[in-house]
Amino acid sequence: MKNHRGIIYVLLIGLFVFVASLAMAGEFKKPGPADRCPVCGMKASMYPNWNAEIVFKDGSYVAFDGPKDMFRFYFHPEKYSKHSQSEIEDIYVTEYYSTRVVNAKDPDVYFILGSDVYGPMGVELVPVKGKAQAETFMKDHHGKRMLHFSEVTPDDIPKGMMKMKMKMKKKKMIMKGC
Repeated sequence: MKNHRGIIYVLLIGLFVFVASLAMAGEFKKPGPADRCPVCGMKASMYPNWNAEIVFKDGSYVAFDGPKDMFRFYFHPEKYSKHSQSEIEDIYVTEYYSTRVVNAKDPDVYFILGSDVYGPMGVELVPVKGKAQAETFMKDHHGKRMLHFSEVTPDDIPKGMMKMKMKMKKKKMIMKGC
C-alpha cells in the first residue's frame, strides 16, 4: 500500500511539473545579463524600454534590443538560430508609452514606421498600444505608417542606423554653419 502511495505522489508531482512547464512556455522572460540579441549581438537587458522577445513552443526564447531586430529574426529565424517560424509560440514587445510588455500580435498594438523616435540601434518600429495613442504618436513624432504585426513585411524593417547617422551629420553641419 505504501508503495502505491509513493508512485501516486511521484506521478502527481511529475504531472504538476509538466503542466507548469506548459503554462510557462509562452510567457515573457525578462532578459538577463547573458541574453544577447541574436541579430546584432547587443545585450537586451541594457534596453528594458525597448525589449522584444520571441518564445518558442519548447519554452526557450530569444531576446532583442528592439522590435526591428525581432522582426528581422521573425522573418528569417533559420539565419540566426536552430528554430523555424513554425516553432514560435508567442512574441512580445515593450509598448512605447507604458513601457509594459505586450503581445506583439494583439490587434490593439500598432507598429509605427518612420517616426523621429530612435531605439538602441537607431530607426525603429515603435510599438504603441491603442489606436488613439498610435494616432497621437503619429502626429507627435511624425510617423509615416501605422501597421499591425501581421501587416509588417521585411521591406518595412528599417535598414540599420543609416537614417540616424545622416540626421546627426546634418545637425553637425548646421551647428558648424556649413
